[in-house]
Amino acid sequence: MELGDKKLVVQRASIGNKTGAPMIVPGSYLPIIPTSLLGLGGGAVAGGSPTRVIMLLNMVTAAELKDNSEYEDILEDIRDECGKFGEVSKVFIPRPVDGQDNADVGKIFVEFVTHEGSAVALKALAGRKFADRTVFTSFVPDDVLADH
Repeated sequence: MELGDKKLVVQRASIGNKTGAPMIVPGSYLPIIPTSLLGLGGGAVAGGSPTRVIMLLNMVTAAELKDNSEYEDILEDIRDECGKFGEVSKVFIPRPVDGQDNADVGKIFVEFVTHEGSAVALKALAGRKFADRTVFTSFVPDDVLADH
């Protein structure tokens, strides 16, 4: 689009997208997300079908997760907020470990007791702000937290 003597170009934002893979858009249901974003257990559920587990992105930084007190506050905030939408059975937030590269740091996984709870939470949390960052959401396979 021409805007004065300049061109205005609008593109969808992406997180870590360098390959032209599908992008995460706030408030959308994603049929597939890059496995580099998911890390645990493969791609997102095809067709956006509800699972009991949702993944929240762009909420926390590695620095915030290193501090034990701040980590506990974040866990409590997430459990309290997600509990408004359904009974939460597990919250898992991978933490950084010195000397190890963990692609899952910064992701938050929330497991609900029911599919309905996760579906309501996914819709309600997508696009919301947490610490001045826009939250991205996606369903992930139910078994993604089996080892955590």
